[in-house]
Amino acid sequence: MMKSWFLYTCTMFFSVVLITPIQAQEDQKQLEAKRKKLESEIEFTNQLISKTQKSKNATVGELRLINKKIDQREELVLTLKKEIAYLNSQIDNTEKSIESLNEELESLKKDYAKVVYFAYKHKTSYNKLIFLFSADDLNQAYQRLRYLDQVSEYIQKESENIKNKEKVKTIELELLTAQKIEKKNLLKEESTQLSALETEQSAKSKLVSSLSKQEKQLKSDLKAKQAEEAKLQKQIKEIIAREIKSSSKAATGTGYQLTPEELLLSESFETNKGKLPWPAERGIISETFGVHQHPVLKNVKTQNNGINILTSPDIQARAVFSGKVVSITTITSSNIAVIIKHGEYFSVYSNLDEVYVVQGEQVGTKQVIGRIHTNLKGKTELHFEVWKGKEIQNPGYWISNQ
Repeated sequence: MMKSWFLYTCTMFFSVVLITPIQAQEDQKQLEAKRKKLESEIEFTNQLISKTQKSKNATVGELRLINKKIDQREELVLTLKKEIAYLNSQIDNTEKSIESLNEELESLKKDYAKVVYFAYKHKTSYNKLIFLFSADDLNQAYQRLRYLDQVSEYIQKESENIKNKEKVKTIELELLTAQKIEKKNLLKEESTQLSALETEQSAKSKLVSSLSKQEKQLKSDLKAKQAEEAKLQKQIKEIIAREIKSSSKAATGTGYQLTPEELLLSESFETNKGKLPWPAERGIISETFGVHQHPVLKNVKTQNNGINILTSPDIQARAVFSGKVVSITTITSSNIAVIIKHGEYFSVYSNLDEVYVVQGEQVGTKQVIGRIHTNLKGKTELHFEVWKGKEIQNPGYWISNQ
């Protein structure tokens, strides 16, 4: 009976008195998971940087990686700050609950002391009889007898109550100690990350300075890259136009007259927006969709019709959704592009140097389709695009952010 009462007391205490919102607890778990994910991503980025640093010359790819790592580190520091803020709130709640417990215990002990003193005065049979016989009538004597019995029960019950609250207080004190240790560790980790961030920003400045001296070569590299991209975009548009034309009696504009199977596949692809797997099992987005300022060349902007994913040489390209391979296009000897049709949608995977599928083949979600090219400077980068008919899409909105 007392055990179940104690469990009930503890349950009520932690659910009502502590009042650490469930949502806040969930947020803390999410923050911890995010911190671990960021730490893993930074470790992976470091591995990629070490590969690019094997080249004696500084590269734009290395600069992009350092920029990415700085972004990751800043996000990690922000996550740590949020974790510390949540922990401060929990520590505050715990300290308040301990203070409340102390006040309650003090009040209980005072009341208990008064009752114990009264019981002590009437503990002998003689005193008990005097207390009973001094009653005005029989009814009052009976009430006094009941009162003495209740005093005895109260003493026993309150004694257990005080013991149980002391146990709860001990648990709370242990929790407070653990929270303060965790906070100390998080503050130490925050300091470490801030120091690493400062080092990385210094490395970035040195690399930018070094690359700025290679302006002529950078412009030449950019021109070659833009020529490849223009060729790829031309091929994509021609293939999509061909597919639209060959679709059973093409509809007007950019739309299709899809077969029932194609319509189902298209709707399924659209339903999975934001949930598609990455076109590489692991990697980091080195360049997002849209127009970007060149990281080194002043007043030079670049256009990206997809996203670039930096990864390691052992990671291969894979289909983000089931569909049909409609084209395998050679852009250069080391840049092959695979285009897969998903009803009205198309996904494009370029910068492959070896392809494992053939035109016309039906592929499944996450099926490996080719090997991503690794250049002489150790950079392994996949270019990925998503199209809806003739309309280019931002792939960042389609793949999962997990």
